[in-house]
Amino acid sequence: MGDFCFSIDEERYDDRHGHVLSLDGWYSHPDRKTYGFELLGDGYDTVELPEIQRRERPDVAQALGCEFGDFLPGFTVQIPEVLKLAEKYQSLELFLRDGEERVSIWEISADELDELIKENLVEYHLDRVEILYDTMLEIQGWVVDQRGSVEVTVHQEDASLLDCRISRGRRPDVVERRNLDEEYKTQEIGFRISAALPEIKGGEIILHFCGDSVTKTYTIDIEELRKQNKPKGFLSRLFGKESVAEGGYEAWLARHKVDKRTLRRQKHAAFAQKPLISIVIPLYCTPLPYLKELLESVRRQSYENWQLCLADGSPDDKVKEFIEKHYGREKRIVYRKLEENGGISVNTNEAVALAAGEYLMLCDHDDTLEPDALYEIVKAINDTGADVLYTDEDKVSMDGRHYFDPNFKPDFNLFRLRENNYICHIFVVKKSLTDETGLLRSEFDGAQDFDFILRCCEKAQKITHIPKVLYHWRCHMDSTAADPSSKAYAYEAGRKAVREHYQRLGIDAKVEMTERPGWYRSHVKVQGNPLISVIIPNKDHTDDLELCLFSMTRKSTYRNYEILIVENNSEKEETFEYYRKLPDRYPKARVLTWEKEFNYSAINNFAAKEAKGEYLLFLNNDVEILTPDWMEEMLQNCQQENVAAVGAKLYYPDDTIQHAGVVLGLGGIAGHIMCRASKEDPGYFGRMISVQEISAVTAACMMVKKSDFDAVGGLDETFQVAFNDIDLCMKFRAAGKKIIFTPYAELYHYESKSRGLEDTPEKQFRFDKEVKRFQEKWAQQLEMGDPYYSPNLSVTEGDCSLRED
Repeated sequence: MGDFCFSIDEERYDDRHGHVLSLDGWYSHPDRKTYGFELLGDGYDTVELPEIQRRERPDVAQALGCEFGDFLPGFTVQIPEVLKLAEKYQSLELFLRDGEERVSIWEISADELDELIKENLVEYHLDRVEILYDTMLEIQGWVVDQRGSVEVTVHQEDASLLDCRISRGRRPDVVERRNLDEEYKTQEIGFRISAALPEIKGGEIILHFCGDSVTKTYTIDIEELRKQNKPKGFLSRLFGKESVAEGGYEAWLARHKVDKRTLRRQKHAAFAQKPLISIVIPLYCTPLPYLKELLESVRRQSYENWQLCLADGSPDDKVKEFIEKHYGREKRIVYRKLEENGGISVNTNEAVALAAGEYLMLCDHDDTLEPDALYEIVKAINDTGADVLYTDEDKVSMDGRHYFDPNFKPDFNLFRLRENNYICHIFVVKKSLTDETGLLRSEFDGAQDFDFILRCCEKAQKITHIPKVLYHWRCHMDSTAADPSSKAYAYEAGRKAVREHYQRLGIDAKVEMTERPGWYRSHVKVQGNPLISVIIPNKDHTDDLELCLFSMTRKSTYRNYEILIVENNSEKEETFEYYRKLPDRYPKARVLTWEKEFNYSAINNFAAKEAKGEYLLFLNNDVEILTPDWMEEMLQNCQQENVAAVGAKLYYPDDTIQHAGVVLGLGGIAGHIMCRASKEDPGYFGRMISVQEISAVTAACMMVKKSDFDAVGGLDETFQVAFNDIDLCMKFRAAGKKIIFTPYAELYHYESKSRGLEDTPEKQFRFDKEVKRFQEKWAQQLEMGDPYYSPNLSVTEGDCSLRED
């Protein structure tokens, strides 16, 4: 057959649907002939085959360096009832045939076929193998047996059983991804293993997956795992600094936990409002030790006017018997055994039906609360009158010994919430508000809490964030805490939740999932075709200005803009020669002349009065446009209700971050967060890659509504050089407007080359004067701190590390 070549890439056995063996592969012949397939038993007896499935194989074409045209090299051969064939024949052989021409491409003996079938009966996958804090080994994965259930055990090197905790759970994401039978959705094919490292004797452990007909093993090299166990990214910044806290986050948490004396005082607190808080929890096959930890954490609350509403959809009575035996006399616990499991939304709604409280608090069935959680919530209700509240949280290991991954959240941030459900736990809502919003919806199962949170926040009059870690989210396979990539169906439900949120608000937007599981990107349709006035102050440095203009005109996909170049005090004749040629080279540009001394605020106010656009885009002359749709990305946010300004993501030439938003109070006054971090760094809980409300953005690239700019009187001209853009953002916020940062408008910034440094006594005096002016003008806001930056994070470091006590 000349240059004929072929491959059998995969052998798959399906024991549940006709005992079918499937062979996936390809073949290629120089003449691109299509061959038939023939299966022979014992070399002579023809075995009938179903129709062969043929397909394209671009990977093969690339590997062979050829083009197949209409020829389909890929194939799947299905051999039904192979168990009977293994009993009947000593061997099976598959041929490609064209008339008398025939070539063997696959052969197997009866014994080999028996081994192949056994090998395919049990399938497993490890999603996550990780060492936490050098003390705990955590393993997560799934396993299925086509003929029944699988027992998971863990063995030491000497074959003895390892003392560890193994929990099982459902994995509907695996069922969906691998097209398994629907019945697998209700089976506990997922597993989670937690083991204390000191219990492991030797350098490795062996996992045993014991099915009905076959056992498989997998060896984990513990020593190699230890070498790989190094913190990366923002986690190393958060926990890796010895100066931050002795012992890292766990030591920090211990220092910030409420003490017994304070808890005693809290029990006698005289609140004007003492609302009944109904904690609603759906139960399903909840491991009893975890349930006990949860119930005891509720009973230890220093605020005692609570009700615990439990709706149990478990198929057995283990939970019911446990609660009746141990908590039957606790009148504040209300339990209902459901007739059937309706799923998490239905079961949660059944728990809500038991609630008599003024406020509802959502909680998972195996997490735990800090003892002052309800006290802090009720205190906030009294202080703010909130109808929606949420707190900070962290994660807890399966054995409840280790706390990690704290989520120090911003105050309510709607744009950030559209990117990802950052609120999560604890979430508390006034029960009367749910009469307007409705309860949880089954069509959003997997992201039912995200959908519910969005609807509640849309209707809430006052949303309060409590910046304390009051909730511990147990890291296991039935939540997304452990492995975000394990729940694809949940993230699609989340995308639908954000899309419907926009629809309810009348905002025309498309929502897509990003590469980061559980994170979304919104494409809000630009309304109309408004004129944007780009304002660029310039003094000499025509090379910088040329790069700015060239990149803008060549790359920008938005076309309805004008460019106002504000000439101020240039000294070089070549600069004015450049200006004279400008109209021919850049027809959208015109030059305005500022004849007074340099004052950034006054220069831009002067240009704003000459601008014809509905939107102003303040731009430094030393930037280079990177993303073609940068104007659309900024405009789609600036057009939204109550948004006054939008800032972009700026990089230094070495691809480190120059600007991704300003934090009030950072460095004493205000500073750029995550400055000098890698361009690829997502930042603390994704803040560098999220559209979000923020306190301020730099005017090196800032879009503002001209109407809002005029309403606050433009830039404050007492800030000649420094803090004028921050001050403008503060004025917008004082007027009830929002400032937005978008990571999707990206530019290089060559950092104020045209103005120079504060390198003379006169310049330093002016800078110090502007610092003092800003401190006096915004003293109250500086004292309160940045609402979009956690008080638990450092304001001396710009890297979101833990704040030192």
